[in-house]
Order: sequence, then structure tokens, then C-alpha cells
Amino acid sequence: MHFEPTTLELPKHLRAMLEAQQGPAAAEGLPRRSFLKLTAVSGFALGAFPLGAMAQDAAKPAAGLKPTQQPSAFVHIDKDGTTTITINRLDFGQGVQTALPMILAEELDADWSKVRSVHGSSDPAYIDPVFGIHITGGSGSIAHSYTQYRELGARTRAMLVSAAAARWKVDAASLRTQNGVVIGPGGKKLGYGELADDAMKLPVPETVVLKDPKNFKLIGKATGRLDAKAKSSGKQGYGIDVRLPGMLTAVVAHPPVFAAKLKSVDDSAAKAVKGVKAVLRIPVDRGGEGVAVVADGYWAAKQGRDALKLEWDASGVEKVDTAAQLVQYRELAGKPGARKYDADVSKFDAAPHKISAEYVFPYLAHAPMEPLNCTVRAADGKVELWMGSQMPGFDGLAASKVLGVPPQNVQVHVQMAGGGFGRRAIPSSDYVVEACNVVKAAQAAGIAAPIRTLWSREDDVKGGYYRPMHLHTAKIGFDAQGNVLAWDHVIVGQSIMAGTPFEPMMMKDGIDGTAVEGMKEPYAVPMRLTVHHPKQNVPILWWRSVGSTHTAFAMETLVDEIARTTKQDPVAYRMKLMGDEHPRHKAALQLAVDRSGYGKKTLAPGHAWGVAVHESFNSVVAYVVEASVKDGTPTLHRATAGVHCNLVINPKTLEAQVQGGALMGLSMCLPGAAITLKDGVVEQSNFGDFVVPRITDMPQIEVHTVPSGDAPTGMGEPGLPPLAPAFANAVASLTGKPIRELPFKLA
Repeated sequence: MHFEPTTLELPKHLRAMLEAQQGPAAAEGLPRRSFLKLTAVSGFALGAFPLGAMAQDAAKPAAGLKPTQQPSAFVHIDKDGTTTITINRLDFGQGVQTALPMILAEELDADWSKVRSVHGSSDPAYIDPVFGIHITGGSGSIAHSYTQYRELGARTRAMLVSAAAARWKVDAASLRTQNGVVIGPGGKKLGYGELADDAMKLPVPETVVLKDPKNFKLIGKATGRLDAKAKSSGKQGYGIDVRLPGMLTAVVAHPPVFAAKLKSVDDSAAKAVKGVKAVLRIPVDRGGEGVAVVADGYWAAKQGRDALKLEWDASGVEKVDTAAQLVQYRELAGKPGARKYDADVSKFDAAPHKISAEYVFPYLAHAPMEPLNCTVRAADGKVELWMGSQMPGFDGLAASKVLGVPPQNVQVHVQMAGGGFGRRAIPSSDYVVEACNVVKAAQAAGIAAPIRTLWSREDDVKGGYYRPMHLHTAKIGFDAQGNVLAWDHVIVGQSIMAGTPFEPMMMKDGIDGTAVEGMKEPYAVPMRLTVHHPKQNVPILWWRSVGSTHTAFAMETLVDEIARTTKQDPVAYRMKLMGDEHPRHKAALQLAVDRSGYGKKTLAPGHAWGVAVHESFNSVVAYVVEASVKDGTPTLHRATAGVHCNLVINPKTLEAQVQGGALMGLSMCLPGAAITLKDGVVEQSNFGDFVVPRITDMPQIEVHTVPSGDAPTGMGEPGLPPLAPAFANAVASLTGKPIRELPFKLA
């Protein structure tokens, strides 16, 4: 099979934005070019970072190939055949450190027992080949790099075969490969390790022949993770574990109200703490001020910070209060606003059945197990950074600006991260900028050592960049058969994209595309959708599955409520409402239904089924759950997932992704799972008052996938959105009362 590069499909909201700004052909042509054109308009540019050299020797590149297509940046084969594959993403638990090497090794015909993987850096080779920037997000790691890594493996294999052919003086077409070995006439064999140095000096082929998927040996096979042993034995290193010679550690006292200034600083007690080297006044995020305590270790730095006596001036900034904010949002919901959909809703008043609903979704913290950290070494006009970064290109440019060095003199060493869920992909690079400001102030004070700036759990929970608070209102009119006659919906919430380099492509007519993703589809309903984006002094960011965290809940609970009101089976009603245009949704939902025993199995007394289906990042996940309510407390007992994400690379990774997404979806439902503010101050600080699920909350989860040979779509986030509405629908069928707020409130 001769392979010609094809365009990978962009997420729907991204594709829509491109079509709106450049016409339908833009989203069908080369998305990366469209992205670069749009980001150039916004003033964003990629850093010209030096291309790293992990290659044996510099192979001669084909004239038409980009850095992202060069095997030398991605594959290194040792003499013993050990094959190290560099991943162009951050692995922070999702498993791409195994899945991406599986794709490359498949086409390479590598010996999987000898495959290893390492993280990349801010080199241009490691950009997302579709978006054209360094990014791990949008569930795009496999979806965007599937073709790329297959080609990389095929190119490397072709070069190894050519090297063997030259050594044996035979036609390369007469050779074959298997399990890390080139096999020649008469059964002669040469291991990849014996050929690698010669192979990597050869010209890189521009076009390659890829395997027929029916011949895959690795792709689609349940495969243990390459990092499993290190993680299970406690040997895995993370950004927080970086140690450099002479390194110091800093912790920062942040203002209690975002963007507040310092009125006075008494650091005498802090400087008296053993191990403290300096107390430095620095700028922090959003124009605020903070105080960094630099010491020879974390504990000394923290003790020093605790000893500070600080007075803050918040007189010039807004002090957000959650209760007052909700009042403001309700007022906005009743006013004219920007329109995403503008269907006629005049039939609402005459409809035989009506629903009037208000949904409240709180701010949510990302709260990864590994708090934020960044280690910076700046010397001799060069800067190096070590951290788990989802956007090393952005972070490198931010460091360049703060420390006054050219972008090409900044190198970001991406480290394994202990979670992130979006918090390590931030256009403002807040914690990276802060770490660089610490180093800048330290150097001005005569300290030349590398410094690791480390956030505590409390810093992380109180430090901002939350999933935005949202208010939804809905007025739906429908008949006795469940035919929707009018659906008037309003969303109020801050825009994630406003003020970022992504604004030109992600906002249209004043509407943030991420805030409305998942609305209306896949259901053929006449919807008028109005959107308001108020500005608040609360820093916000995408949170795993972005807008679908709230849109899926509103859509799927409302659809379920219509079904209950008209006494229709919620599965059958959804199938009818979807019509014939959404076969992937139907397949995922039917699979979950079939595997769960829905409608056939007799549930325990007091238990009920709940159903939801939702598409995000081009993948569809449906849940059929079993839940109960006892003494006013809902419990999720079992969840069965039906997944349609096209071709599955590693079934083990997919299962873990869906399980993790479901657990995070469950976290939105639990009492205490909200970030609230009083007089501008975040009220939560740790897992004692920002609740996350414990092992006792975890239901039994089964994950099933719809078979498909089509190119894979994303799975980092789609497992999250439909869990909460499925759970809520089960509870509503037991109590007779729909749940309109997250976390759940049954009283």
C-alpha cells in the first residue's frame, strides 16, 4: 500500500472556527497552516528552538520533509538493539509514553521487549503536526500523531533495510524485517543495532509504504505500559524530583486576593530560619505581587514563608464572592446576548409540556497529585527549564521574555508529570513566569544557583486557573410524544479563550467555542442558544474535557427529563431523537446497553438505571450506570461504558483513560467538590475541603469499544462528560426530582 499523507480531523469547534474565518476548504486542507495563519494574526509566533540531536549521526533529510518527519529526532537504536523512541507529548498519566512508541514500533518492526521511551523538549520536531505548536491537550496526542509516528517508523525501517542491502550488496526489495532484525537471502540476519549507525547516515525517504492494518502485531494488542515498573516501584521521576548540583528551592507567598499588591513585608523571622538564603519580592500572575523565600530545601523555604509577616493591599482589584456572582449571572441570563443558535422558540408558550430549568456549575480546581513546579537554570546567556509542561513552546517563550535571552537560547526539558488535567497547559505560563522571576530576583541578589520553585497543595488549590463557574437556564416546550417544539437555552460563564493567542480562531461573534461545545448535538432540536461571557477577577482555564464538563450534563439530564415526562424509555427516546445522522453515537449507546444488561437484568431493590451519551474530541462515550439513594446519599455502584473512538491503539490504555475520566466525572458530583470565593479569597485549600473521590467511591467500571479500522480519535477526555449526567439521571428516576446543580444537592 502506497501511503499519501492525509489531513487529520480537527475537533468540531476548531473546524467550525476555521471554516467561518477562511471558508470550508480551510478545515479540509492543511489545518496546521490555517492554525499558523490565525495565530500569526494574533501576534503569537513559534520559537525558533534549536533542533535536538538524539540521533546517532545526522541523516540527510529529504528536501520535502519537516522536522516532525525526521527519524533522527525520534529514534535512537543502540548496538544491542535497544530502541529509544522520543514522544512529542507530555505523559502525565494518560499512557502516551507507551501508545506512541507502539505506533512507531509497529511500522519499524521493532523488538518490543527492547523498546524504551523518553520525553521530548521544546525543539520544533516535537510540535503537534496538526496544530503546529507544542501542545499536549484536546485529546490530540494519538489522533494527531498516529500517521506521523507510523511514517517515522516506516522511514526508519526503510533506512535500516537500505543499510543492510548495501552491506550485502543485494536489492533492498529482496529483504524483509521482523522483530528488530533485517532478514536477507538464505536466511542471513542483521540486527537493527548492527545497522543503525550506517542507516541513520542515509537519505531519509520522503514517501513510504505503510502496513496494511490487518498485519498489525502491536497496534490493537493490550500492552503493558513502559513506565509501569518504575511507577509501581516508586522509582519514576517527575518534575518535582529534579535535582541539579547546587540547586536551591523556593516557595512563594501569593496574594490572598488575585492580583493584590503588597503593603508591607516583615521578613526578619523568615531570614532567621536555618537554611533560608534570601527573601525576595517578586511580581506574580495577573499583575500581583508576592514574596519568594529561597532556601536549601523545601522545608526550610516553607518554614521561612510561614514566618513572613505580610500586609496586602487589595483595594484596586475586584473581590469576587460566589453568592453575589450567582446573582449577577442570573441577571445576565435574562438579558439579550450573543447567539450561537437562533431557532424560533415562539411555540414554547403553547406547548403541552414545559420544562424550566436552572443549572449551576461551580469553579473546579485541577488538583493534580503532583503540585506545580518548575526548575530553572540560567547561566552564560542560556536558560534551561525542567517541568512537566503541556506547552513547552509557550513556556520557553515566556522564560525568554522574563529572563531577557533569545528564544533559541532557551531549552525546555519535559519531565513526566503526576497529573495536570489542563493545568500544565496555560497560555500565560503563570507558574513558569513566576519561577523565572524568582531566578531573576535571586541573580540580582547575587545568587547564581539553579532554583526549583515548588507549590504546595494549598498553593495549588488556592492558586487559580479553575474550570469556570457556569450558569445554564433552559425553557423547553414539547408534546406528548417528546417532540421538542422550542428550546431556549442560555449559558453564562467566563471565556477561557478571551485574551489568549487562541482567541482569533476560537471565538466568533463574541462566543467562546469551548463554552458551547456539546450543545444541541446529536439531537435534532430547535434550539436558541444565547451566551454571556462576564469578566471576573478569577483566573480560569480548560479542565479535562473543557466545555463538555457542563454542556453534557445540561443536555443529557434535560433529554432524560423529557423522556421521563412523556413516559418513554430514555434509551429508545435518545435513539429516536438522534435520527439517522449519528451512527457512532448510536453504536456506542447500544454497546453500553447490551453489555450492561439494561432492560433485561433485574436490579436490586432501591437501585435504578441511568443513561447518558456524549461526543467530545471526535470520540463518543455512552454510560449505562446503576445507582441507589440511601438516607439522602446517592451511590454509584456500576458503570458500563460503550466507546467509539475508531481504531484502538492500546486497549489497556483506553480502559484506563475511560476509568480515570469516569472517576473525575464522579468527582464533580460529590459534596465538597467545588471552589468557592468569599470577599475575593478562595475558601478551599486542600483535599480536606476540596473533595476528590476515594477508593470507596469508585464504582465497578466495564469498558467496551465499538470495533473500527478508521484512524483513531482522542480519548484523554471523552470518558468524563457523560458520567455525571448518567449518575444524575439514575438518581432522578429514584427520587422523582431532577438534579440541577453540581456537586449533587438532594435536599
